[in-house]
Amino acid sequence: MNERRILLKAEHLSKNYGSRTVVNQVRLQVHEGEILAVIGPNGAGKSTTIEMLLGLRRPDHGNITYWRQDYLSRIGVQLQATSFFPSLSCIENLRLFAAFYKTKLDIEKGRALLSLCGLQDAAATEASRLSGGQQKRLAIAIATVHNPELIFLDEPTSALDPRNRLEIHTVIRKLAEAGTAVVFTSHDMEEVQKLADRVTMISSGSIIAAGVPEELCEQYDVSHMNELYLKLTSKEVAVACI
Repeated sequence: MNERRILLKAEHLSKNYGSRTVVNQVRLQVHEGEILAVIGPNGAGKSTTIEMLLGLRRPDHGNITYWRQDYLSRIGVQLQATSFFPSLSCIENLRLFAAFYKTKLDIEKGRALLSLCGLQDAAATEASRLSGGQQKRLAIAIATVHNPELIFLDEPTSALDPRNRLEIHTVIRKLAEAGTAVVFTSHDMEEVQKLADRVTMISSGSIIAAGVPEELCEQYDVSHMNELYLKLTSKEVAVACI
């Protein structure tokens, strides 16, 4: 089996706000075709880390190496709230966002992308009329409209019912199978255990665990990622609840 190409490599990333260290010496890699979960309590430094990886914030220390010089044009991002053009249909939104990326998207390719995301029957439906789960899937379709090699998904299944979560998981797996690297955040440890090839857990700005979910559970003598999460973040979670 050939070794997967490294798309992104971060070394010793640190970010301070005044005297407060938000991210401290974070190191991680993202390989093509893998699904990486970045997890941790609220305020742990996950968002700041991802913002630095996306180039939205500049680290105070450390460096990030990308697989190509024009990496920004090959990265897709799905935020928790994606602003669609509500009066436009799904296919019209796709074609418009493709134009923003200077990507030509004909009707056939657009329908194929919607089909990948389980929206083949909603191509002509206005974005404002979509259900919550459909809107999440349209957001992912838009994030992949320019055929990125690396995609970041911010809690892609939050507030969705089990069926919609399963549909999003299917989309993510299809993207990875096609060679796209997927980095996602989640507070659902069952989702992380089922979906992620690797996990990076951040607490108080530092990485406290990283590896394959099953191997991490074995290493820390727990049976599930939920137990591991509670075991390794217990102090921070307790402080957050005070």
